[in-house]
Amino acid sequence: MIQFERFQLENGLKVLFHKDITTPMAVVNTLYDVGARDESEEKTGFAHLFEHLMFGGSIHIPDFDMPLQRAGGESNAFTSNDVTNYYDVLPAQNIETALWLESDRMLSLAFTDKSLEVQRNVVIEEFKQRYLNQPYGDVWLKLRPLAYTEHPYKWATIGKEIKHIEEATMEDVKAFFHQHYHPANAILCVAGNFEVEEVKDLVNKWYGEIPGKVKPARILPVEPPQNEFRELTIERDVPANAFYYAFKMSERRDPEYYVADVISDALGRERSSRLYIKIKKELQLASEISAYITGSFDQGLLVISGKLNPGVTFEQLDEALWSELSNMADDKLSDEELNRLMNKIHTSREFQDQGLLNRAMHLAHFELLGDANGINEEALIYKKITSDHIASVAKKVLTKTNCSLLKVKSLKNA
Repeated sequence: MIQFERFQLENGLKVLFHKDITTPMAVVNTLYDVGARDESEEKTGFAHLFEHLMFGGSIHIPDFDMPLQRAGGESNAFTSNDVTNYYDVLPAQNIETALWLESDRMLSLAFTDKSLEVQRNVVIEEFKQRYLNQPYGDVWLKLRPLAYTEHPYKWATIGKEIKHIEEATMEDVKAFFHQHYHPANAILCVAGNFEVEEVKDLVNKWYGEIPGKVKPARILPVEPPQNEFRELTIERDVPANAFYYAFKMSERRDPEYYVADVISDALGRERSSRLYIKIKKELQLASEISAYITGSFDQGLLVISGKLNPGVTFEQLDEALWSELSNMADDKLSDEELNRLMNKIHTSREFQDQGLLNRAMHLAHFELLGDANGINEEALIYKKITSDHIASVAKKVLTKTNCSLLKVKSLKNA
């Protein structure tokens, strides 16, 4: 059981505190309720651009990294289609350094032309290196718009195209910041060996005077039900033919989300999974194969991906794969297989929450989903899943009309 305290400032900032007496370190984690899904389709990549801009100096602090490093700390951040998360890890006695830094950039960025140009170039270079110039790098740039036709999940976190970042103006950047980066749109989690009253005093000291704003309304286009199989083949200079089967699945808050997660583990998480044994080991159709979920807040994807062995056709793989997926829906998991899956899931969750940083991030994440105590309730949800639940959701999810297939054909094998 992970214990925590919760309080809220008058400006709307939600604060979580998790006490850990076993470590000399502290974590300051700031989760902003903004991701790529909150962008305009004509101006994508802004949430990710801001992840970089937030390290470019704030109104009172021209250099974010140096004070934190002097305090023995380190920081980083990540952006997804749903959220943007910043975290600082440092010795507990220096926690005010992190609170000072984070509160000042929440108050206001410096918004200098130099910072915008530097970070713009960093993001453009990342776009080229990770998505355009790397084998299989543009897969999600192609798979997302194949799977989604209306919802903003149809573009990747990096953005739809480089042009959107190249053409971002200072006015665009300021507008995005003022709409999303303020106390009412953030969750702050402080973790370490402190007393709750001490944390309340420190948070009020550093964040209390930041002006409050109204949390922006999120009205997103609804993705229509998919009722037809979609397929796209692209040719690339890659080592091997690759495949990506993407199935729509329930949103993060839906109980069926957890069932789909178990299904993905059963299909392709480890060497004991069904697809690994059948497709890779027995039939030797693929050199690698895995199944996973995107973990999206809104309707997400269960993805089966891998690479074909030399001489194997997409058609051979397709026939064997659908046969195995049919078995998943028609044949209930044995008690032994279900217990093995549940033990692995339990062990994985326990391991994830061992680190102080992970606990802080997960608490903030669950608070955004509705209640930080979800971090303690998740294990019970998994335990209640039965083979009947799995068969029912598999029949609904693992159908051809619910599938979008991206094939990456290797020019070397043409």
